[in-house]
Amino acid sequence: MGVVTAPILPPLLSCARDIERHVAAAGWDQPVRLFALVPTHDLRSTQPQLASALAQDSGAGPDAEDFGDQLSAVEQEDLPQEHSILDLLAQIGWPPGVHGAAIALERIVLPPSAQAQLPADDGEALAAVAEHPEREDVRLLVAVLRDGSSTCLLRQRSNDSDDRVALGQDIAPGLVAALEQTLSD
Repeated sequence: MGVVTAPILPPLLSCARDIERHVAAAGWDQPVRLFALVPTHDLRSTQPQLASALAQDSGAGPDAEDFGDQLSAVEQEDLPQEHSILDLLAQIGWPPGVHGAAIALERIVLPPSAQAQLPADDGEALAAVAEHPEREDVRLLVAVLRDGSSTCLLRQRSNDSDDRVALGQDIAPGLVAALEQTLSD
């Protein structure tokens, strides 16, 4: 009988899945969460107190020196309260040691047919969306690297399990572009 092994995921996808599961573990109705993505080996060398935890998370021994291309997420706390996500991201700039960024946020989506019936007034439209019987609560995780690679993960509240998370690169192109802008020099 052959040995079955898990597929080796690209570092960005692996890190994005870890972040998404970490955020999902805290449940729904969360604020926006932002993460810096740094090479695990760099984090380990600058933060030696994390070596044991990083080795355990990677499955390596506590004295492991090489984490390959693995990425670690460092959550950014105390984000400023902004009217929009785009306003928030427009204020963010990362130092060179940060190789990427990820953002997790929750949204309400409607099918296109329901969107066409929304009132023109923003306040009335928000109220209509919140009360609409076809609304779907989703959590979106977007992760990007300085080299332009990106990935998006989408979890629906109605299908809230790790094996039901959608994956794609074009789920939220505007958010990908805004997050990429935070990494530009």
